[in-house]
Amino acid sequence: MAIGKIPWIERFSSSSTCTRVTFMLFVAFSLVGVWLFSFSTVVPLEIFPQEAIKSESKKQLSQSDSRPLEDGSGNAFTQSYNWSETRADKFGVANSEGSKINVGDQRDGQDNVIGENVVWNASHMEDEIIGHKSDDGLNNQEPNSSVNINDNANGEKQENDKKKIKPREYNDGYGMHSDKDNVRTKDGTKEEVFPNGLQLEHINETDTQVGTWSTQDTKSRNEKELQASSSMGEVIKFNWKLCNVTAEADYIPCLDNDEAIKRLTTTKHYEHRERHCPEKSPTCLVPLPNGYRRPIKWPNSREKIWYRNVPHTKLVEYKGHQNWVKVSGEYLTFPGGGTQFKFGASHYIDVIQKSLPDIAWGNHSRVVLDVGCGVASFGGYQFDKDVLTMSFAPKDEHEAQVQFALERGIPALLAVMGTKRLPLPGMVFDVIHCARCRVPWHIEGGMLLLELNRLLRPGGFFVWSATPVYRKTEEDIGIWKAMSELTKMMCWKMVSKMKDSVNKVGLVIFRKPSNNECYDQRAVNTPPLCQESDDLNASWNVSLLACMHRLPGDPILRGFHWPAKWPSRLEKTPYWLGKAQVGIYGKLAPEDFQADFEHWKRVVSKSYLNGIGINWSNIRNVMDMRSVYGGFAAALRDLMVWVMNVVPIDSPDTLPIIYERGLFGIYHDWCESFSTYPRTYDLLHADHLFSRLKIRCNLLPVIVEVDRILRPQGILIVRDDMKTISEIQNILKSLHWDIRLTYSKEPEGLLCMQKKMWRPQEIEADSASVS
Repeated sequence: MAIGKIPWIERFSSSSTCTRVTFMLFVAFSLVGVWLFSFSTVVPLEIFPQEAIKSESKKQLSQSDSRPLEDGSGNAFTQSYNWSETRADKFGVANSEGSKINVGDQRDGQDNVIGENVVWNASHMEDEIIGHKSDDGLNNQEPNSSVNINDNANGEKQENDKKKIKPREYNDGYGMHSDKDNVRTKDGTKEEVFPNGLQLEHINETDTQVGTWSTQDTKSRNEKELQASSSMGEVIKFNWKLCNVTAEADYIPCLDNDEAIKRLTTTKHYEHRERHCPEKSPTCLVPLPNGYRRPIKWPNSREKIWYRNVPHTKLVEYKGHQNWVKVSGEYLTFPGGGTQFKFGASHYIDVIQKSLPDIAWGNHSRVVLDVGCGVASFGGYQFDKDVLTMSFAPKDEHEAQVQFALERGIPALLAVMGTKRLPLPGMVFDVIHCARCRVPWHIEGGMLLLELNRLLRPGGFFVWSATPVYRKTEEDIGIWKAMSELTKMMCWKMVSKMKDSVNKVGLVIFRKPSNNECYDQRAVNTPPLCQESDDLNASWNVSLLACMHRLPGDPILRGFHWPAKWPSRLEKTPYWLGKAQVGIYGKLAPEDFQADFEHWKRVVSKSYLNGIGINWSNIRNVMDMRSVYGGFAAALRDLMVWVMNVVPIDSPDTLPIIYERGLFGIYHDWCESFSTYPRTYDLLHADHLFSRLKIRCNLLPVIVEVDRILRPQGILIVRDDMKTISEIQNILKSLHWDIRLTYSKEPEGLLCMQKKMWRPQEIEADSASVS
């Protein structure tokens, strides 16, 4: 069979042999050149390849704590983007002509949207990939960067679609630029999109924390010895097992340590409800309740939750007649009642306001502590008044009351007023509330009431609704008399006493003094004033003291003035941050505070809200695991979320600043388990926490604790050095978590991962361990 001639080859066949050889060499060299060019300009698509990790681990990292700041002024660098095949097939991949890329909109198998649908314009994205000339015009060469975005539905492993974006680049003598640097919006302003929100500006934590900024670790005299320092190396394989504990799906390591509780010599002061952490932190996984499903969204969750998520009915039987909680089919419902407000928390809150207009909910009074909170309906309905309430109760016979609160989307902690101070700073709460909280305030010299005095802001209010206020039994009359005498000696003034005609209960409001005048005029020094050496902020494993701290007498000291009215106090620099004081990041404290706030506003608006595919309608309970000034929480103010700000005990003690701006938080040592039930937070945020932490304790149990307190489908955002992020990613991938996004720019990185429903089948034999 004859083969037809190809015209262009036929033309060459009539030429000389030399000409044919020359042409073929030209074609060959051209193909090789194209291949070499492609190879040299595209960053490999492997997420943190092991070779890169090993190379990076050899580099010396800065001793200061650097973190990315999103200001859009990054210098030249090269990036690559990866999308999963499902994303490329479903929505398409961007081209250089400005087509759109959609990232997000995952589903979890129950037809629930997991990831937010985020749309970026490719031409704008390419502009932001390259970065711009630094403000000072210097050509500060940046290291290579890479961003990987994965969007895997139902937890199934997907292969990455190896599509690349290669913008045109040029060097103008000041650094590398893109030919699309001048993309602007319709109004002529520069459009800032992802990854502009991920470009790096460094704010370094200085060594001032050792000087002017003390830590909770150094303040707390009775703190337990720190766990042995050990840094976890790279682990390739894990053998995960379920915890073999009595508490099963509700396991809280530091509150369910049965062996330690059995060794207690007394439980008179509720020692068995206090923290008793195991010597070796658990590395087993807590199982899910049968039939667990994604929690109901706020605000509907305030009224009802899935019964299977918290399958406990003891409180229904015990408190159902007081409208605490009821069972209704597959739901647990919360009518909004309580022991002292059977006809609803909203009415009760209004009664308090009517009784004392000066309390001014959501204006003058913003941050509230609710003692013995029950299911936290008081705090839940205070959101309607723009009031932030931290509710707490012990893990006791009122089964799962705090767990109910958190499942409803209401802030709550597991804690008890026993023998130790609450892990909170002094003089921070505007109002403290107790409605039949079952705390014997009047006994042992008023030890427990004096702890409230430590926590209450000068001029703050104590609202007490209990039977001694309005009943005339012999016991109630005796308690009322003792409380009246005690509060008078403490210089608390009774400013209101009334009875609610609807709920048929009474309440009384006391006010703490705002200066030392009454203290100085007391004939008898009872309760005594604390020693000047006693730090009222020292509270991590610190025993209670039956004394009162003197109040600030200098106008420049914290507590002398009441904070600005809400919401202006959120953004206003605390007056007591000295202009000559150096802040955490090395600037003068007021400038440091504002810079931190501006930083987190940029991060949240340009990255977290639109850049990493989080569906914020599924987010309610948020924790900032290493908060500094509370800037991250402040930046989330317009969302329907609340943030638990955690200040680690070895970090600068900035928690009073967080409270001053109308937010709240707690001290904690992350080498130990946190005092909350499993599956209680929707989003955990860790800014340079883990790299610091692994110097003091093993990283593996800490990540297991993260898995314990985060809900399935919940989000973890980590900002840290690349080596630490690689270690965390390795552990979480073994737990079947989904990688939502990874970003790296030497030596820093960002990781966003999503927890899935996966649990191992094997149960540990005895001790909490994983090999």
